[in-house]
Amino acid sequence: MKQTANVRRDPKKKLKLAKRYIPVYIMALPGFIYLFINNYMPLPGLVLAFKKYSTKKGIWGSPWIGFKNFKYLFKTQDAWIITRNTLGYNILFIFFNVIISVAIAIILSELTTRWKKLYQSTILLPHFLSTVIISYLVFAFLSAENGFLNNGIFPLFGIEAVSWYNEPKYWPFILVFVQTWRSVGYSCIVYLSTILGFDREIYEASAIDGASKWQQITRITLPLLRATIIMMVLLAIGRIFYSDFGLFYQVPQRSGILLSVTQTIDTYVYRGLLERNDMPMATAAGVYQSIIGFILVMSANLIVRKIDPDSALF
Repeated sequence: MKQTANVRRDPKKKLKLAKRYIPVYIMALPGFIYLFINNYMPLPGLVLAFKKYSTKKGIWGSPWIGFKNFKYLFKTQDAWIITRNTLGYNILFIFFNVIISVAIAIILSELTTRWKKLYQSTILLPHFLSTVIISYLVFAFLSAENGFLNNGIFPLFGIEAVSWYNEPKYWPFILVFVQTWRSVGYSCIVYLSTILGFDREIYEASAIDGASKWQQITRITLPLLRATIIMMVLLAIGRIFYSDFGLFYQVPQRSGILLSVTQTIDTYVYRGLLERNDMPMATAAGVYQSIIGFILVMSANLIVRKIDPDSALF
């Protein structure tokens, strides 16, 4: 404590300490530059949400119209659809991701076979696949004319072919399945690394006392894993009002008939910006997305802090 106080009082010691961390600052600089360009430079453009944009007059010269863009957004059915889809899908994604990831992580932690590393790599592989590749893999299964399901599986059971890209009712299940398959590997590795860090003596002592594997999982592993699960869920809630653009835009092959179940805030902003050239409306939707997302993550963290202060993010 005295050394820290002396450093704060002595400017020379401050400078000397700062020089020691120059390599660290240089390494962090590209990340800070990217953060500034990607996250902070676009912030002044939020003013578009409150203006009637004119290309001729530009952003700053366009007339101010207050909250009319938001009013128009909420008057349309689009606001309810994109909010319902974004929230609904993300809640399902979080639920299935946590359940399946934790289950797989526990199973992998119990394996002693030499193929364990191969299993881990296989589960993680979909996380690194491009969304474009995933969309074509899904299309290879679901294509009405040449899809594997319609031409390889359904005929064996006498089931009629399904025009998947014209049937909205199937897509909530398809999108949840694809997202879970793609993201569960990454979360699984996080949980697995946490489990492998647990003191094995606890398990050995419980085994001596006659605890079964199921009892070890429910009484030891899951309670010790609770802090990591809460952290991962809170991080996911922080992005609950953001959707995987590629998943909702590329995988359904941009089918217009599926918009009622595949349109989210991100795809709405994209379509509003590039297809309808409605920049103010797209910006208003983006501001709406950010504000609600901020409220949700703060509320979730407040609830966790009241229940278990040690597990809260802040």
